[in-house]
Amino acid sequence: MADDITTETAQTVAAGQLRAFIERIERLEEEKKTIADDIKEVYAEMKGTGFDTKAVRTIVRLRKKDQSERQEEEAMIDLYKAALGMT
Repeated sequence: MADDITTETAQTVAAGQLRAFIERIERLEEEKKTIADDIKEVYAEMKGTGFDTKAVRTIVRLRKKDQSERQEEEAMIDLYKAALGMT
């Protein structure tokens, strides 16, 4: 009988933990959506003032990488462009 109570209590605790995790994920997903909407607004504002948002997105992506990773990527792009006669 004590084992039944312990098992039931453990299941209740596990269900409570699961619910808490799921609710945290849901809150974070909502925050992520809000942030994504804010970023879209910034890009729209940039576009409205005449900036090329495609180029800006590329710069943002490149700035996330460290210098050696950027240099390696640029060297590979240069190699491919040369192979295709684009240089």
